[in-house]
Amino acid sequence: MAKLVYRFSFPDGRAESLDAGAGVAQAGLPAWTELGFHQCGNCPLSAAETPHCPMAVRLVPLVALFEKVRSYDDVTAQVESDERTVTRRTSVQKVLRSLMGLLSASSDCPHIEFLKPMAHYHLPFSSREETVYRVVSTYLLAQYFLRQQGKPADAGLEGLKAHYRELQQVNQGMAARLGAIRDEQGDSSVNALVLLDLFAHSLPDSIDADLEELMPAFQEFLKMNYDRSTDHG
Repeated sequence: MAKLVYRFSFPDGRAESLDAGAGVAQAGLPAWTELGFHQCGNCPLSAAETPHCPMAVRLVPLVALFEKVRSYDDVTAQVESDERTVTRRTSVQKVLRSLMGLLSASSDCPHIEFLKPMAHYHLPFSSREETVYRVVSTYLLAQYFLRQQGKPADAGLEGLKAHYRELQQVNQGMAARLGAIRDEQGDSSVNALVLLDLFAHSLPDSIDADLEELMPAFQEFLKMNYDRSTDHG
């Protein structure tokens, strides 16, 4: 992953940072990262080969950073990449939502591989509409590359919906992990996971409606191409 650093300024003057591209030391990992600790029901990994949950390991620095911060506290977050710097004042919970999504998508969890390109082209604090646009565009571009390689490709979005149904179970498993340490770590990490799960849960059933809401932005493009096709018809 390219450079991607989240910097936080709290109302009490405290400043923290987290390098999302940095690796996590494998020594001394907390018990809640062990694969068998609230393992996801659809997890294909075995503890013998993978002792720790790949997604949980990626979240360790995030949980440590916000262990005593309340989810509704205000924070100023600055996200620095090679291309741009984005600054926003918002709640801890919304910052966690953005950062947790990034760290999860950059993990080696088998069920989140389809989101890895989005982690590579991360957009901090994206709205639901922006996320839907990016998810669908990423998925369809992947299908294009598959066709270019002569491999089977999904002409629609059924495969994407299936991926998100699997991701629902992953988010539920992660929520159980973080819920088990809630009393020690505070509620911010759990609440951010709830936000992610709300999106993952709703997308398979509402993606068609979400795309309808995006269609007005394409009206001129669609009309132009329709006019061209009729001119040559």
